[in-house]
Amino acid sequence: MKEGSSIRILIADDDADDRMLIADAFEEANLSNPIDFVVDGLDLLDYLNRHGKYEELKDQDLPSIILLDLNMPRMDGRAALAEIRKIPEFQTIPIVALTTSKSEEDILQAYNLGVNSFITKPVTFDGLVHVVRLLSKYWIENVQLPKTQQ
Repeated sequence: MKEGSSIRILIADDDADDRMLIADAFEEANLSNPIDFVVDGLDLLDYLNRHGKYEELKDQDLPSIILLDLNMPRMDGRAALAEIRKIPEFQTIPIVALTTSKSEEDILQAYNLGVNSFITKPVTFDGLVHVVRLLSKYWIENVQLPKTQQ
């Protein structure tokens, strides 16, 4: 899957400003991948399971990669990650923790729960654009991702 536009990205982040900055960073990095956003772990699980407001997506492929904030309300990223990794249909979706945490405990716990990569959110927009470009170079241009179908 080298064609960037065929790789759908799902971003789970509760902070509206962060969601806007991430979308702007993807645009600045000239990435045209379809991007969807969810606001917490429960919303993430509804999206993946095509429940509630996401039922209309039932005929669309699942995301090719998930960028996951760890600190969200209702259900945090850790709990959502644990639930996702229990569901066979979702186990092949790469999940990258993109979070403000630098805690060694959070890093270890995220990997133990099945995250594929852990990145601390940069504090500047230029840093975020750099991270998006690196994510794109690795996950979109170089890695073969399995086709994710619902």
